[in-house]
Amino acid sequence: MSIRWVMVLTENDAIVDARDLGGLVELSVTAERHGVDAVMLSDHIALGPSAGANGVMANLRDYAAPGNQDPATAWPSSLVLMSAIAQATTTLRLVAGAIIFPLRHPLLLAKDLGTLDLLAQGRLVVLPTVSWHKDEYAALGVPFHRRGAILDEQLDIVARAWQGGPVRHEGEFYRFDDVWLEPGPFRPGGPPLWFGGQGMHPPLVRRLVRYGSGLNPFGTLTADDLAGLERAMAEAGRAMSELELVGGIRGRFDGPDAVADLDEALAALPRQVEQGYTSICFKPAMFCRTVDEVPELIARLHAAGAALSA
Repeated sequence: MSIRWVMVLTENDAIVDARDLGGLVELSVTAERHGVDAVMLSDHIALGPSAGANGVMANLRDYAAPGNQDPATAWPSSLVLMSAIAQATTTLRLVAGAIIFPLRHPLLLAKDLGTLDLLAQGRLVVLPTVSWHKDEYAALGVPFHRRGAILDEQLDIVARAWQGGPVRHEGEFYRFDDVWLEPGPFRPGGPPLWFGGQGMHPPLVRRLVRYGSGLNPFGTLTADDLAGLERAMAEAGRAMSELELVGGIRGRFDGPDAVADLDEALAALPRQVEQGYTSICFKPAMFCRTVDEVPELIARLHAAGAALSA
């Protein structure tokens, strides 16, 4: 088994200026040229004061997480940026992970994601999420406490819309008569869906079983978590082998401008491989001071993966 490496493309302000979106496209081209399987972009539309309620991260190279961000943190539109990346690359998978579904109308989601998937010729992967930021929901007039129910209704609508028109719907949050959304995604059924979150809670299991092609948790999962998911998949007539398990490595920082030690971060890799993870995320800014160092970083990642596969 060879590890597929997934470069986290957003949150790299330490090595690519936040306004240099062309630089992120170039970083994607570099990733493809050096054998990276995918780039992943995350999503926020707007941040409010509570984005940093838990204290802003001490080192900009660390991962953004609930409550640790400056409200002025740059989050470019991932769908717009992935459109540029799709045109600049040919084999690189584009992971929209995560897209905050409840902040958008499901027909708009089906249209935009389907169009992007067609542009990328089937290279798009989508991770629908509800996210965590109440201020963002309030700014867009969406009830935060109903976000899970909204997502479930949206997933049903998008799945049917990607099968081709006409599609109609009468639900709690959305109602519309026959509509067609053409030209539609690259393949009938649309791009594969990954799901993630903190822990293996029942709604996550339910969505994985019904719609999932991949699992990308935020943090580690226990053997019991994975065993419970396997049972739920089996009860639905599905196998765990149908899910791409997506893990990651994370650096530790000794100071506010420190770069993490890659070998220390890679110590988490063997356990994930043993659990069945085949795709591993990494964020280059954690381990590099400049974009010029990224090719060497990728080479070291490939070497570490090859050593485990030998």
